[in-house]
Amino acid sequence: MTKDKKEKISVKKDKKEKIKKPLKKLAKPKVLLSAQKAKKKVSVKANSAPAAKKKGIVQKPKAIVSPVVAQVSKQEAPAAVIKPIPVAPVVKEAPVVAKKEAPPVKKEAPVVSKKEIPFSKPKPAAVIKEEPQKTEKLEPKEIKEEKPGKELELDLPITVKDLAIRLQEKPSVIIKDLMAIGVMAGINQSLDEATAGKLCQKYHYVIKKAPGKEELALMAHEKPEDPADLKFRAPIVTIMGHVDHGKTSLLDSIRKSKVVESEHGGITQHIGAYRVVLPHGEITFLDTPGHEAFTAMRARGASVTDIVILVVAADDGIMPQTEEAIDHARAAEVPIIVAINKIDKPGADLDKIKKQLAKYDLAPEDWGGKTITCPVSAKTGEGIDNLLEMMLLEAQMLELKANPNRIASGVVIEGKISKGRGPVATLLIKNGSLRLNENIIVGSLYGKIKAMFNDHGESVTSAGPGFPVEVLGIQGVPAAGEQFFVIRDEKEAKQLVEARKEKEKEQQIKVVKRISLEDLHAQIQEGKLKELKLIVKADVQGSLEAIKDILEKLNVSEIKISIIHAGVGNINSSDVILAAASNALIVGFNLSADDLAKDLANKEGVEIKIYNIIYELGNEIKAAVEGMLAPKIKKVFLGRAEVRKVFRLSRAGTVAGSFVTKGKINRASLINIVRNGEIVFEGKLSSLKRFKDDVRDVAEGFECGISVSGFDQIMEGDLIESYDIERIARKL
Repeated sequence: MTKDKKEKISVKKDKKEKIKKPLKKLAKPKVLLSAQKAKKKVSVKANSAPAAKKKGIVQKPKAIVSPVVAQVSKQEAPAAVIKPIPVAPVVKEAPVVAKKEAPPVKKEAPVVSKKEIPFSKPKPAAVIKEEPQKTEKLEPKEIKEEKPGKELELDLPITVKDLAIRLQEKPSVIIKDLMAIGVMAGINQSLDEATAGKLCQKYHYVIKKAPGKEELALMAHEKPEDPADLKFRAPIVTIMGHVDHGKTSLLDSIRKSKVVESEHGGITQHIGAYRVVLPHGEITFLDTPGHEAFTAMRARGASVTDIVILVVAADDGIMPQTEEAIDHARAAEVPIIVAINKIDKPGADLDKIKKQLAKYDLAPEDWGGKTITCPVSAKTGEGIDNLLEMMLLEAQMLELKANPNRIASGVVIEGKISKGRGPVATLLIKNGSLRLNENIIVGSLYGKIKAMFNDHGESVTSAGPGFPVEVLGIQGVPAAGEQFFVIRDEKEAKQLVEARKEKEKEQQIKVVKRISLEDLHAQIQEGKLKELKLIVKADVQGSLEAIKDILEKLNVSEIKISIIHAGVGNINSSDVILAAASNALIVGFNLSADDLAKDLANKEGVEIKIYNIIYELGNEIKAAVEGMLAPKIKKVFLGRAEVRKVFRLSRAGTVAGSFVTKGKINRASLINIVRNGEIVFEGKLSSLKRFKDDVRDVAEGFECGISVSGFDQIMEGDLIESYDIERIARKL
């Protein structure tokens, strides 16, 4: 290597050393050296030392940097200048300050650091002056309508962990809340509907049970139909009335005149239902023994009948069983056509019958009412055709339609064991078409349709809406009123049946409980009941009228007291069946219930209340009605916090750094967000923190971090109000 090259290399090294020296000096301000250390280490250049003494340590790098920056790379220079300025106070040092000052906290003032300047501004005068004015507006006030809690759909039973996720809460908090209501549970333990419901109430939610496999499968039958697929179906008619007024004779007369007289082998095919074919349509009649069977079917949830024919003898008038039939039909909300029978008898008095009907709100059309009345004679056949035409006319008014092209669903009319055939069931198709070899579930029974017969005993391969058929293949005898559904997949059908059997086992443990005076108040609070249905029985007519008068005076606009049946005499099984179907109470005065009625009431879970003092009856019903009145609702103000700073974090979302100016902010309470004197949001908190800790509440004079569920548009200056709902019972 030549001497010239060596000299050039030494020059380059000198230049590099000159550049490195000022860079080392630049590094000193990064660690914020004290003035004394700076004086010791910066004694190399005499010219810069006096300047450093005059200007101070912070100014010193500026004097050094300015001549060197031109030679240093663009990436290094800004780093040296920018880092000392705003970075230190932003986020990283905040926890350090909090940790140092947290132990001696007696007053909240030491918590405030330089980073928290927006929180610690000394009591803004403008805000304090406005505070009392806003408080007056937001003090407890009555609300006209109660806002129920939001619905939360849950798969029940649910584990503590899953419930915590749905409530947007930590499992540890949920476990503590469970302990507060006396339930010890681990994170993976399942909670039943009642326990989960209690817990959700605290967070202002109302549980809605998510549909299971069974419900989802059956919901396929409840999907809205395309109007283009709907076709008129035959009306389903039930005949009711007093035992001696000719119900059976009327059915026989219709059957003889309109149904094929000679059936197979001359044997009458009794399957509990039959069809009548007319020039303008078809009618399906249910041949059920009296209104008790009709109501028993309805008690199982089967709305079978479209029209009720009430038979009244022209020479006898309305009798006790006629009254019961009227009450049963009205409870089912089914239109009534009155057939005034036995008009061929000498003592027939049509005007007398019409007068009696008017007393029961069944005023005939020719008297200005809305009830169709048809004089008939089952013996001579007079008026039968007119009665049938009136049924078809009423059916047209009801617009009874169904879709024959979908899978079938319907109701069991009756079930029995037949010699040589096994279990046999009569089914009435309400919608769709039933076909051979289809899978069917009836209650907790599974079946595959092996054979079908119509009301004439003829073998058929399919049956459409409104058709009654007798079927073989169900693995057991179903009860009248049970609903059936066709499920295309055999495996799925069997799984659903097993699920239903499990439910039946649970139901056997606890009897199905109907409404009682004691649980009325609970149902009212849940918003399930706004009508009190009663069956009233008394020893004499005078007592009955007095009781009805007392009950009428208790009626208020919000609550309807419905006497669905009233009569004289002991409480019987017919009363219990009606109560079970209508979810009604039975109240009796100065009488008793017969043994059969008591046994049936125990089985069906119907409550019977018997009184010997008439005012005691009135007072107890009054207490029940008062429990049904919607309570007065008050917002009870708990506290208010002012939003001083808003942080938008990637994980936690929007957090409002707030200062509690009045009362306290409660984690589980409801909140309003007030901006410029107006409420911009109503809801609940998703989290409430002091530093990094979750807390239940924060008192006046303390700072906190607040996150609001479902609202992230919080602004500085907003007020967050915490409140509870108070319900005040109302009196008549």
